[in-house]
Amino acid sequence: MIALNDLQRLHAPQIAELRDAVGRVLDSGRFVLGSECSRFEGEFAAWCGTRHAVGVANGTDALEIALRAAGVRPNDTVITVANAGGYATTAILACKATPRYVDVDSATMNLDVRHLANALLPDVRAVVLTHLYGRLGPAADVARLCRAAGVALIEDCAQAHGARDGACGAGAFGDAGCFSFYPTKNLGALGDGGAIVTDDDALDARVRRLRQYGWEAKYHAVEDGGRNSRLDELQAAVLSRKLPRVAAGNARRRAIAQRYATEIDNAALDVPHRGGESDVVHLFVVRTRHRAALAAHLAREGVQTDVHYPVPDHRQPFLTARFAATTLPVTEALADEILTLPCHPAMTDEEVSHVVAACARFAA
Repeated sequence: MIALNDLQRLHAPQIAELRDAVGRVLDSGRFVLGSECSRFEGEFAAWCGTRHAVGVANGTDALEIALRAAGVRPNDTVITVANAGGYATTAILACKATPRYVDVDSATMNLDVRHLANALLPDVRAVVLTHLYGRLGPAADVARLCRAAGVALIEDCAQAHGARDGACGAGAFGDAGCFSFYPTKNLGALGDGGAIVTDDDALDARVRRLRQYGWEAKYHAVEDGGRNSRLDELQAAVLSRKLPRVAAGNARRRAIAQRYATEIDNAALDVPHRGGESDVVHLFVVRTRHRAALAAHLAREGVQTDVHYPVPDHRQPFLTARFAATTLPVTEALADEILTLPCHPAMTDEEVSHVVAACARFAA
């Protein structure tokens, strides 16, 4: 079976280096907020082109803490999209704020900026812009609208490590950028992890307090809403060793995406053109009106697939009544048609050819 991800093969070329990193942490006797975390935070901030990076426990915590640090309070409204797995919604609700969903662009599947201006009403405190599947959203345009409206822009960069638009990278457009280091990400840890990047000194200070109980000094909590959310030394050490390989991994993802776009020949599939420096192809997602049949066919052909994501946030069972009046035509259509194909740096050319051929053999 050709897997969506193969983490054993991905790590094989670096296994000795990673074992050494873990051993160094064990030898140090320091496991939380030590030198490895500080080192990685500095390296990651420089890599993202920001002044600061703060390691936290996971990407969803990163979103929640960034929203709190940006001033989101109970009963505020935060604008986001409903097709990105529910992570931003989870963070917004954790702040006791209210999500306001806007529809997405049919081609990019990212936030459709044409809908944003009308949604930026006086009750809005922040916008969460997700760079879905590794492709930058309309960050520069969204940042301009947010500045004009006086609201914070939080970027959800969990799938966009290394994506750039000219001189500006994912996470550097808004007030803060939030990353996940879940193992399958373009930069993945050996467990959970996350980070918040920012150029704002005051926001950085609030984030650092919020990730550790709201402490300004040990046992002295000055920040409401503090958490226990820290990137541990083991994960930081691993991430430092893996960071230099992200660019090569992203290049391999783009090469696979290029083959899919040019070689998959089947009228039943809408295969996107992906790539360029603004797209790190975290997931390669096709569209078809015959998704169940295509997924079953590919499984028989030895190709694993998945759906990212099958249920829009506003149609999740626990939110359906609350958002009964919310209609997002493009988001809802996409949820019924999208299917993710394998696309990861450890794939061989032969495996890519197999996926191409299997897609070509599909008869709707």
